[in-house]
Amino acid sequence: MNSQFTHSFIYKAVTMKRLYKRVIMVCADLVALPLALWSGYALRLSDWWPHFYLVSSWWLFIVIPIVGVCIFMRLGLYRAVVRFIGVQAIWAVTKGVMLLALLLWSLATIFQLSPYPRSAPIIFALAALVYVGGSRLLIRHYYHWLIRYHLNKDAVLIYGAGGAGIQLATALSDGREYYPIGFIDDDKSLWGATIKGLTVYSPLKIKSMIGDIKIKQVLLAVPNASNKQRKAMLANVEGLGLHVQTIPSMPELLSGEASIAQLREVQIEELLGRDPVPPLQSLLVKCIIHKVVMVTGAGGSIGSELCRQILKNKPTKLILLDISEYNLYKIEQELNKIDVNGNSSIEIISLLGNVSDRERVRNIFERFDIDTVYHAAAYKHVPIVEHNIVQGVINNIWGTQIVAEEAHNSGAKHFILVSTDKAVRPTNVMGATKRFAELILQSLVAEGSDTVFSMVRFGNVLGSSGSVVPLFRKQIAEGGPVTVTHQDIVRYFMTIPEAASLVIQAGSMANGGDVFVLDMGEPIKIIDLAKRMIHLSGFEVKDENNPEGDIAIEYTGLRAAEKLYEELLLGNNMIGTEHPRIMRANEDMLSSEGLRSYLDQINVACEQSNLPLIKKLLHQAILEYKPHDEMVDYLSIKESARVIKLH
Repeated sequence: MNSQFTHSFIYKAVTMKRLYKRVIMVCADLVALPLALWSGYALRLSDWWPHFYLVSSWWLFIVIPIVGVCIFMRLGLYRAVVRFIGVQAIWAVTKGVMLLALLLWSLATIFQLSPYPRSAPIIFALAALVYVGGSRLLIRHYYHWLIRYHLNKDAVLIYGAGGAGIQLATALSDGREYYPIGFIDDDKSLWGATIKGLTVYSPLKIKSMIGDIKIKQVLLAVPNASNKQRKAMLANVEGLGLHVQTIPSMPELLSGEASIAQLREVQIEELLGRDPVPPLQSLLVKCIIHKVVMVTGAGGSIGSELCRQILKNKPTKLILLDISEYNLYKIEQELNKIDVNGNSSIEIISLLGNVSDRERVRNIFERFDIDTVYHAAAYKHVPIVEHNIVQGVINNIWGTQIVAEEAHNSGAKHFILVSTDKAVRPTNVMGATKRFAELILQSLVAEGSDTVFSMVRFGNVLGSSGSVVPLFRKQIAEGGPVTVTHQDIVRYFMTIPEAASLVIQAGSMANGGDVFVLDMGEPIKIIDLAKRMIHLSGFEVKDENNPEGDIAIEYTGLRAAEKLYEELLLGNNMIGTEHPRIMRANEDMLSSEGLRSYLDQINVACEQSNLPLIKKLLHQAILEYKPHDEMVDYLSIKESARVIKLH
């Protein structure tokens, strides 16, 4: 069939006015019903043209079609869209032909048609069901056949034969991008069954089906599945050269934020298979409800998520402090939308300012009588801070000191520092400055502050600025190569919402000077993460073993002061808390006098831009700090051994 003609035919058929389509269906039924009546006579009498019967009851061939069309119209049959026709429309046809059969028998009795075959109405009903209902099903099938074979639709498998999978199959069948050819399901009782005309297969059948049908894509339709279950499903399709996408999550579907047919890429948390622990509501609200709460770095990845979750726990006021006007504007607009949806009494105040500007910070505390501070403002990119040491010190150390001291002076109840795993045995300036920030809080506690200071350490968060995940996704979309710093590098990962939730809950358990450590799960090798993302995008890794692959992985070497692995503890003195994923660590601290001395010396070194002296002072204050240039040989031995142990 000519492709241009086919496209034109389909377009005209789909876009034809509904009135014209209804007229065509009525005309078709006016032909089908007399034909069914003739079939009733012919089949009963085994005669192609039973002349006597046809002549004696000629008027039935006029009455039955007219009445039939009226009945079908009353039953709503002509309102049904043929290409979407289903059980309801077929039931309407069945009821209509049953009424016509009863009418035919009544007319034959009333008008004493004799001789008259008593089984003729029954045969007529069966024939009418085939002609009227079957014609519509045939047109629907022909429409989908045209769409499938003449609009270049991609064949896809749907993983999940439940309600969501069935809805997705229906939506895709009527679209113009994908054509579902079957279901995949882990439930053995469904294997071989037919649902919506599609066969349900075992996951073990996927590989053989790829060659037979040339499938290029698998769609996950399991919105209720946990991340652990999704990880197992993804393992069944990984490495087969299939592009894997998924439907939105159940909360998104229930809230109306997304629909079944809105496909998206597989999220990284689904690859990790880690399911968040439900939060303890009492801990979520303790430092927030009916309180004035401030978040520094409110426009950042963690800061913005803290704001979202804080707003849901009904503070009196939520103060957003950030140095970036654009980031502040973005989160303010988003929070105002949330605010409109049920928290209209909460005042959201957006403030531009630098945490290292003491006058600005003091003015904020004096003006708003703040109860709780979540200090997320920090420079966190290791290589950038390594090449901008003075600014890193000013923001991460002085910024923390200024906000903490002003919180203490104003009588704030709680101060929670968002720290990092890079503060543990740091090999870079960023980690050292964050560890120094922790020491500042511990010193304030030792001096007897009424403010409850605490800090929360965790590793990498998924999707944050600078995260490898969006970088890998971008590189894959561009055709590669995917860049990894080292083949043995490992990292802990956690989703931003989970990290923010645990930060809030940890702060609520603080007694003063607490160092909380979040359970980050198992460390992930970055090279394995890169390979999985390549495979699930439908590509093969190009390497020595597979030179014909699609996307290569290049090793760029460790960045300045970057470690192969990160730690969360300085020692082993860790105890549990009431939350299963939050631990409390007891660690050494500097004396207040010693800390003040180092702060004064670092301040002078920053004024002189004496970078070697700054690093030397950080090294003296933080004994575990091993600057990168001193650690090359040490790391190559110790960290490699650590990676082998992790395996």
